[in-house]
Amino acid sequence: MIGLLWTVVIGGIVGWLASVFMKANAQMGLLLNIIIGIAGSALGLFLAGLIGIAAYGLIGRIVVSTLGAMLFIALLRGLRVLR
Repeated sequence: MIGLLWTVVIGGIVGWLASVFMKANAQMGLLLNIIIGIAGSALGLFLAGLIGIAAYGLIGRIVVSTLGAMLFIALLRGLRVLR
């Protein structure tokens, strides 16, 4: 149960950071920030693993997760889900 809570909290932070960097913060609410943060984290950590980059520690994982969430926002914009 605590793991799920941490996933939601960190996902919200990562999604919010990515939305600020991608200038999509005005379009997204808390729930969408959490969803994009969690999905973007999975995408970022997966892609980092594919190219041989390991994210160590909380800061490293947040950086890689935020980059993944930014990529996810860019993909959603390309599919015209977000503006």
